[in-house]
Amino acid sequence: MTLIKSISGIRGTIGGKPGDGLSPIDVVKFTAAYGTWIIQRSANKNKVKIVVGRDARISGDMVNRLVIGTLMGLGIDVVDIGLSTTPTVEIAVPDEKANGGIILTASHNPKQWNALKLLNEKGEFISALDGELVLELAEKEAFVFADVNKLGLCTLDNTYISKHIDKILALPLVDKDAIKAKKFRVVIDCVNSTGGIAVPMLLKALGVDDVVELYCEPNGHFPHEPEPLPENLRDIAKEVVKKNAHLGIVVDPDVDRLALVCEDGEMFGEEYTLVAVADYVLSNTKGNTVSNLSSTRALRDVTEKAGGTYNAAAVGEVNVVELMKETNAIIGGEGNGGVIYPELHYGRDALAGIALFLTHLAKYGKSCSMLRSKYPNYHISKNKIELTPTVDVDAVLFAVKNKYKKQPINTVDGVKIEFGKEWVHLRKSNTEPIIRIYSESELETTADNLAEKIIMDIKEFIKQAEAQK
Repeated sequence: MTLIKSISGIRGTIGGKPGDGLSPIDVVKFTAAYGTWIIQRSANKNKVKIVVGRDARISGDMVNRLVIGTLMGLGIDVVDIGLSTTPTVEIAVPDEKANGGIILTASHNPKQWNALKLLNEKGEFISALDGELVLELAEKEAFVFADVNKLGLCTLDNTYISKHIDKILALPLVDKDAIKAKKFRVVIDCVNSTGGIAVPMLLKALGVDDVVELYCEPNGHFPHEPEPLPENLRDIAKEVVKKNAHLGIVVDPDVDRLALVCEDGEMFGEEYTLVAVADYVLSNTKGNTVSNLSSTRALRDVTEKAGGTYNAAAVGEVNVVELMKETNAIIGGEGNGGVIYPELHYGRDALAGIALFLTHLAKYGKSCSMLRSKYPNYHISKNKIELTPTVDVDAVLFAVKNKYKKQPINTVDGVKIEFGKEWVHLRKSNTEPIIRIYSESELETTADNLAEKIIMDIKEFIKQAEAQK
């Protein structure tokens, strides 16, 4: 069993002993800590409201009941928006003038996982500092429940996916008429989670009437590994070709990541979801962009071509959002298919990404594969090197940085070294002795070779350090 307590939330496998997995006791404990933190920072401590929504995974109903009951026990009123998406909950929090929100989803993790993702009053993920405060409250069990006369109330509201879609349709850069005129045939894979509710509703609202649905029953029985990677999308790739569709659309269980399949069954590339949407936004509005350090350089190329400035943030949605605000970025996100469009809200939103991409494709007037071919074609190689617990990982990263000190280097999150248009990014794991190594080049073999070169450097540094002991 696994239980991971981090600043971004609590996630784990269902079952097991308390503290070993995400048991009911752990759900109550961390919900109570979060609720207590919300009360502490609220101006009116007697009138606190939290929005709760969940994806469709099997454990969702159980966890939902535990979370809502715990919050009510603290004297907090709850708005339960039921089966929903992560971006929908993010939108609901400020709309409800709530003090925070909890999303019950383990995102792309397999069905045995669930998680509590924690939001502030803006509907944005809580900061690192705030996350540490919540974990401290949980560790000390520093919470007091309300007496019977001050218990919170729970109201149900299942209208928020519709409200979310209405907000998307109202965006100036979403052109429903252009989309409808193209008469797109679209295949969708919603991995039997809440995308099966939201994506068909969105497409119908956009005027896409010819939709082939794969795995759209929100029962939590994922038909394949739920992370939208190419190796997990063979079914939809075949169906797109078989049905002579214009494209395929894939979302993860909580609908914050978007992957696309071209009409020929080839992957558009998860890294290129953000690139294409940003290209469309930048063609209409001059501005800046942000992605994380491990995302493709293609976004920088597209941004600079449009006259904007690109900036790279540390890995993690909270970090991307923070830098987007600092640089007044008009579009940003992460290379895992996560599009953040501040015109709507500061959170990864696959539904907004779908609407913007379809508008872009409709106005482009050519095939999905032709649209993909207009962007720089980079390849990312993802590797890791496992180290013994005695290795000083920080010393290894310092040695790498020192060896390549004549190259442009970014140390915001690990070490990222640029070699012209190529780069390598090294990040250490916070939970185990591993260094993750991402590299990118216009050629796949070059990206692999660049990663291998850095791995050989690391092994040599470790060998030298061991010899000096």
